[in-house]
Amino acid sequence: MASDYPISLNIMSSPRSLPVVRAAVEQMAAMEGFSKKDCHGLVLAIDEALANVIKHGYENRHDQPITISMEPQTAPDGRCGISVVVRDRGKQVDPSAISGRDLDDVRPGGLGVHLIKALMDEAEYSCPAEGGMMLRMVKYATPEAAES
Repeated sequence: MASDYPISLNIMSSPRSLPVVRAAVEQMAAMEGFSKKDCHGLVLAIDEALANVIKHGYENRHDQPITISMEPQTAPDGRCGISVVVRDRGKQVDPSAISGRDLDDVRPGGLGVHLIKALMDEAEYSCPAEGGMMLRMVKYATPEAAES
């Protein structure tokens, strides 16, 4: 049941903000009819995106702005979905250079980009003219038949 409301969260780049974002994303996904599994994947992808902004875009400074915009979206086949845009004012990186580390390099951390691409149906990085980075992601709910 796609709704017509957008949600926008303005946070600072502090890890203390992340539980609030997770709760908002989880609530919106539940309202849009996502399964618990799809909801968890969406929350994890957004959490990873924000962790990357804090660590890489803002070099662990916890006083910088991040905007998260979420909006219901309907897939061409009618499934419900959510479009998410994460916008920061940190350092810009060529979107073609954004990739996860080699998966054969087994060590903690560094899997955020892999997780985002695996969990989301769409993920696109861009460099707005005003500076910073923007990540647009879309997650569609899994068809009920496939979840059984």
